[in-house]
Amino acid sequence: MAMQILVAYATRAGSTAEVAEVIAEVLRGTGAVVDLRRLPFTGRLAEYDAVVLGAPLYMYRWHKDAKRFLRRKKDVLRALPVAVFALGPFNDVEKEWNDVQAQLDSALVEFPWLRLTAAKIFGGKYDPTKLTFPYSLIPAKKNIPVVDIRDWDDIRAWAAGLAGRFRGDGQ
Repeated sequence: MAMQILVAYATRAGSTAEVAEVIAEVLRGTGAVVDLRRLPFTGRLAEYDAVVLGAPLYMYRWHKDAKRFLRRKKDVLRALPVAVFALGPFNDVEKEWNDVQAQLDSALVEFPWLRLTAAKIFGGKYDPTKLTFPYSLIPAKKNIPVVDIRDWDDIRAWAAGLAGRFRGDGQ
């Protein structure tokens, strides 16, 4: 029987949604049945064999909807394998990658019960035309150029390995 996987994501300006869509597409290609849902997700998790949860790291914090999802669904999630991804750095600079990794690690410490199967940081995207309140009021943020360092090959490769990891036969 095909593995049932929920890919749930939080997004601010849509770039995390784009990554979640690619991850869902790749997982479907492995034969899994995949539901793609934007957070907040209020559905039941009992029908799923695994969960992929994605959210951006923004202003040094992992998106609140991802944390809320983990808290609200704890009773079911503690029994499921979970993979987490986050979008973070806008510059391909080692210090930024390390800082973002530390931010995600810090966020995940709040959930010691989580059966974390995989966690991955992907480069982020920044588009000043998509700023929302209150960030849209900060002139310096409007002057930053558009940046997109998402590595689609890396994203697809990570997603391709998830089904095996969820089954316990992957790396």
